[in-house]
Amino acid sequence: MRRLAHEPHAEVSVHIKPLRASLDNSGLAHIPPTPLPASSTVATRPVQGDTMAINLGDRVTVTEGEMREVLARFQPYWPSYLLTIEPAPFSGLRYTFAPFTGREAEPSRPEASYDDPALAHVWEADDPVEHKLRTGARTILREVFQQALLKWRDAAFVADLKAVIKDAPVRWQAYERELKATESAYAYLRTAEAGREWPAAVCRLVDAHNRLTAAATAFEERGRQIAYVNEKHLYADLGWAPALERAGHPEGRAWLVGGAYEGRYDAYLTDQVRRLIEQQQEFVARVGRLSGMPTT
Repeated sequence: MRRLAHEPHAEVSVHIKPLRASLDNSGLAHIPPTPLPASSTVATRPVQGDTMAINLGDRVTVTEGEMREVLARFQPYWPSYLLTIEPAPFSGLRYTFAPFTGREAEPSRPEASYDDPALAHVWEADDPVEHKLRTGARTILREVFQQALLKWRDAAFVADLKAVIKDAPVRWQAYERELKATESAYAYLRTAEAGREWPAAVCRLVDAHNRLTAAATAFEERGRQIAYVNEKHLYADLGWAPALERAGHPEGRAWLVGGAYEGRYDAYLTDQVRRLIEQQQEFVARVGRLSGMPTT
C-alpha cells in the first residue's frame, strides 16, 4: 500500500495484509479489519465533534476505521503506477500516478476483482456496513483504472507522435522555402524586367513549381503518418496542439496535415499546392494570349 496525504491531527498509520473472507449465516462475507502498511496515512476530516469521516464520492462516507477496511479490499489490486490516494478538496478522492510512457500495457481493472467476494454487490437493506465498504472499494477501483486509462491514452498519443514525426520539421521548412521561392518567381512576372526576358522568367516559375510540388509531397509522406496517429487517438483527452507540444514540436501547429478517416487520407497540402500552380499557370497563359508573348 502507498502513502495517502494527510491533514493535521488526523494521521493514522496502519498495515494492509492479504484478505481472507468467511461467510456468516446470511451468506455475506465479513472481513475483520486489516491493518494498512506502516508507511501509509489516512487523511480524515472532522465531522460533528470528534467523529472523523472521509467522503469517497458516490454518496459514500466512511469513518477512518472503515477507510482502513476499504483500502484493505482495494490493496490486492493496487497498480504499480498509483502513487498516492488523498481526499479531494471538496468531495471524493484524488489519485496521483507515476508518469506513463504510453508503451506500457493499457490500464484495465483486474479480472479477478470482478469475482472477489469482498467486493461483490450487497443490498444496503441486507447489510448496511458491507454495502458501504464494498461500494467504497469498488468506487476506488473504478476511479483508479478509469483515470489511469485516460492518462495512459494521452501518453500513448504523444509516444506515437514522436515515433512518426521524425524529420517532419525539416521537410516543412523545405516546403516553406520553396513556397516563398514560387511566390517570388510569380511576382517577378508582373515587373517590366520580366517582359524583357519573358520565356526565361516563365521557365524559372516552372522550375519553382516543380520544386514546390516535390517539397509538398515529401512533407505529405510524414503528414499522412501523423494524420493516422491523430485518428487513432481521436478520443484521447489531450488535444492536437498540447500533444504536439508534449512531443517536443509546438511548431507543428502550423503544419498543414491532411485528414485521415477509416484508412482514407485527404492530402490537404499537395492539393493546395496543385491548386496554386494551376492558378498561376492559368495567369501566365492568359497573359501570353493577350500580349502575344510565348507562355513557355
